[in-house]
Amino acid sequence: MINRILKAALITGLAFGLGNTAYAAQAVSLDELLQQVKSGRVKDAEENRKRIAEFQQARGQQQQLLRNMEAEQVRQEQLSVQLENTFEANDAQIIDLERALQERLGELKELFGVLQQAAGDARGNFDTSVTQIQFPDRGEWLTEFAQKMGSTTRMPTLEEIERIWFELQREMTESARVASINTTVINASGEEEQRDVVRVGLFNVVSDGKYLEYVPETGRLVELQRQPAGRYTGRAANLQSATDGMHGFAVDPTRGQLLALLVQSPSLTERIAQGKEVGYVIIALGIVGLAIAIWRLLALSGTAAKVNRQTKNLEQAGNNPLGRVLKIAHDNPDSDVEALELKLGEAILKEIPKFNSMLPFLKIISVVAPLLGLLGTVTGMIVTFQAITLYGAGDPKLMAGGISTALVTTVLGLCVAIPTVFLHTLVQSRAKRLTQILQEEAAGMLSERAERMA
Repeated sequence: MINRILKAALITGLAFGLGNTAYAAQAVSLDELLQQVKSGRVKDAEENRKRIAEFQQARGQQQQLLRNMEAEQVRQEQLSVQLENTFEANDAQIIDLERALQERLGELKELFGVLQQAAGDARGNFDTSVTQIQFPDRGEWLTEFAQKMGSTTRMPTLEEIERIWFELQREMTESARVASINTTVINASGEEEQRDVVRVGLFNVVSDGKYLEYVPETGRLVELQRQPAGRYTGRAANLQSATDGMHGFAVDPTRGQLLALLVQSPSLTERIAQGKEVGYVIIALGIVGLAIAIWRLLALSGTAAKVNRQTKNLEQAGNNPLGRVLKIAHDNPDSDVEALELKLGEAILKEIPKFNSMLPFLKIISVVAPLLGLLGTVTGMIVTFQAITLYGAGDPKLMAGGISTALVTTVLGLCVAIPTVFLHTLVQSRAKRLTQILQEEAAGMLSERAERMA
């Protein structure tokens, strides 16, 4: 048992020492294992002797390389000292030259600074100007000129200084000129086209009766997706087709800001559409009220004309309200004053409802219309606050746009109510006037009857 344990231990130790598990697996006895160990040690010793010999052989070469590197280090240090001395000498010379340059420049230095600033400002203004489509090369030149003004090694020429004055003067002149240009335009579909465009100073550019926008980033003219009202585009078309003379034109002095606000403003149709169902109901009520008011005004005007003609001929009763009242008096010549008064009052009362026909409906419309507008506003505000609850109030445009839409119904309600109140008052006054005429004529007939009977 002990022999088997020792054998196993030797096999394991030899296997790890030799690093060869194959030999350990093949060993079947202690003698064979010892022989394998002896041969392995001999082989390792032979390899170590070869390595030592190779190292000793290369030792001389390594020492020679070390001496060469030390010599190169010394040379590089000497070169570094030489270059440092040269740098210091050149630096001192540069300082002296710069001092001499500054002394010689004198007041020109201040002039160059002003010119550099002027060139930078001009470049910024020119890049956003619509005249850039005519003079695209001036921007690069101004950049180079500004760099030259800030450099200490380059000096501007007199021609270059005169050119910046020329560019500024040309921009001023073009601001008061209407010019026709053929250039590339990006239409509403995103396609490029060659068009004849008209530039109105530095303010607007139009083509084919449409306003264009200059995009500084691309240097292209872009047709506005949404154009202003027809009265503006019509003037633009007239200006482009004109050859001489004076022509009206809508100019945006803010170079596009007012135009952008103008095209973003919703039209009347869009405003009405913002009112949605409540707005449509209000408009329908307004149309009905207007139709009723016109009908009643026409009817009362015709009745008033007949009554006025009847007042000139009280002897013959016609087919009109006053004629029917006169007929009551003519049919009862022997009635006393009190009886005739009652009959005339009854006849007048029968005519009054005809005069006041549909007036209550007009009054209802004038009251209901603003209430419907308020209903639409409240509903819209509820929707707006729900959106604020979901998305927050970080964007004021979201809240302002919702409130603006909600108030449309209120505006529509007031636009219907105000004219309806006016029309109701007008129709009511006409009806009251006719009623007053009937009462006056009846009172006259009663007074005559009373005088005859007295």
